[in-house]
Amino acid sequence: MIAAPVVSKIMDIQKDWIDYNGHLNMAYYNVLFDKCADDAFELMGMGPNYARDRKLTIYTAEIHVCYVRELHLGDPVRGTFQLIDHDDKRLRAYQELHHIDGWLAATSEVLTLHVDMAGPKVAPFPADILTRVEAMQAAHANLPMPERAGRSIGIKRK
Repeated sequence: MIAAPVVSKIMDIQKDWIDYNGHLNMAYYNVLFDKCADDAFELMGMGPNYARDRKLTIYTAEIHVCYVRELHLGDPVRGTFQLIDHDDKRLRAYQELHHIDGWLAATSEVLTLHVDMAGPKVAPFPADILTRVEAMQAAHANLPMPERAGRSIGIKRK
């Protein structure tokens, strides 16, 4: 049974990830999101063994991170992964990082590409992997569309 959404193990903020402002540097939010996404990709059959054995993998094409509340050294967080959409070569996912106390720290929306490493070039999912992607999509189908999904960057003028 696939969790809806996929939830990561608890992750801690590392000392080397803290910037000169005293909070988690923006780059490391992506590290945390990536660790959570790795769990979801493994469930879909696209973990490290997939890349090693089949020479197929996932590349990030686009990502949009929203920083909602600062994280600090030692803060325990948990990530979530919701598969929003897919086609035969791409995945669109939405993720959240929550402090273990429950508050939202950041969100991420990402478009990933299935890649044949021999090219490298974008390639369709093999049938067995597409079946697993479709299973995750079905498990996540009843989740509401996240409010923060589909946002764009811009300066609103009055």
